[in-house]
Amino acid sequence: MLLTALYFFGHTVPPKKNNIASREENAVPNGEKSIDIQDILKASSSRLSSAQISHLNRLLNSVGRGDVKNQQLRAYQLLAGFWKDSVQDAFLPAAYYTAEAAKLENSEKSLTFAAQLFLVNLRGQDNPALKSWMAKQAKELFERALQLNPHSDSSKIGLGASYIFGSTANPQEVMQGIQQILEVVRRDSTNMYAQFILGLGGVESGQFDKAIERLTRVVRYQPDNIEAMLTLAEAYQRKGDKPNAVKWYTASKNLIVNPEVNKEIDKRIKLLQ
Repeated sequence: MLLTALYFFGHTVPPKKNNIASREENAVPNGEKSIDIQDILKASSSRLSSAQISHLNRLLNSVGRGDVKNQQLRAYQLLAGFWKDSVQDAFLPAAYYTAEAAKLENSEKSLTFAAQLFLVNLRGQDNPALKSWMAKQAKELFERALQLNPHSDSSKIGLGASYIFGSTANPQEVMQGIQQILEVVRRDSTNMYAQFILGLGGVESGQFDKAIERLTRVVRYQPDNIEAMLTLAEAYQRKGDKPNAVKWYTASKNLIVNPEVNKEIDKRIKLLQ
């Protein structure tokens, strides 16, 4: 999960191809025009074989009479599984149907799981329209989860992070997200997830000193948090403090066993020396 996050989060280690398929991206406008999920589903379906299309159509038409809600829930779950397991690089359809199933199930666990799918992919998304759409999905899901459990700090942090990383050059949205997470930190300064997200938000907004303060606290409490180390190194690098950037890139390498990731970190270190 950690090494996957290193690629998905986008800025810490140069990622491979984003896990959203190129044909799906081509179906998405690159401006402010709103997204139609049906266009994305159509673009994704164009990559299917005849057998896959037949199976997909059976799933789409599987709701009949009787207990329609439970049938629809089951259909959404099967559709999410189909796009996740049967079609390579079909993140958007899988996430969409996972979210629709979560809304019908209406449990805190399913809603937060679906919300995290969108949140994890936000930072690596460059298309403004798609970024806004994904952020909107994450926000709605976290808000539904908070209706079920208003005291969930993790959902409050997730909602705040959706505003921070889903913003398309809107400082007010970033500040709204930060305030949401600060509510948690003021009550519990030892919540390292909140501190980490605020550190990420500081890097995103160019507030490197604040980011460094928070990320340093995280790695002090969680010395094996590789992503916090890499983000701390990035904060120092973008601030212009090369020695400390090298220090934290090197520290993270001591915990990473993936040679491909280490190779990318070596490139960073070499550029800084």
